[in-house]
Amino acid sequence: MAGNGVTVLLTGLPSSGKTTLACALAKWLRGEGRQVEVLDGDEMRKLLSPELGFSREDRGTHVQRIGFIAQLLSSHGVVTLMPVIAPYASSREAVRAHHQAAHTSYVEVHVATPLEVCSRRDVKGLYARQAAGKVSGLTGVDDPYEEPEAPDMRITTHTEDVKESAAAVYALLRSRRVL
Repeated sequence: MAGNGVTVLLTGLPSSGKTTLACALAKWLRGEGRQVEVLDGDEMRKLLSPELGFSREDRGTHVQRIGFIAQLLSSHGVVTLMPVIAPYASSREAVRAHHQAAHTSYVEVHVATPLEVCSRRDVKGLYARQAAGKVSGLTGVDDPYEEPEAPDMRITTHTEDVKESAAAVYALLRSRRVL
């Protein structure tokens, strides 16, 4: 099924459920015959931005690089899911502005899972390593996460299961007529 392209930025703290949600939504959309790409922030860092560190400037550059690729894919009809921490409002706004300038659909979803829940999930062991003094600059702990003030949607993965979250994002995309 050919369709419109759209970029969906899924932003939130580490272990908030961004990638899990993106993968569930991708599976659903592929089941409908749509072209879908998931540009996971961690994977993209290894492949696209290995020279970057975790300074504010480097994190912003990383998010904007992924956003650029997402916009290109979306402009060619691909539903592009972008599960990326994207901790700073300025870099998220730059990605949105790039999409607007290119007349490409863009949706920002804040995966608003509380720090305590993310810390318990600790999918990659980051919170444990930070607590042990082995990691510094962890977003939401000792580096800021600027919560989106007006995202297109806010999802609470700690109060609903992944199918419910995916269904909510899917419904938003349908209501915006980007699917």
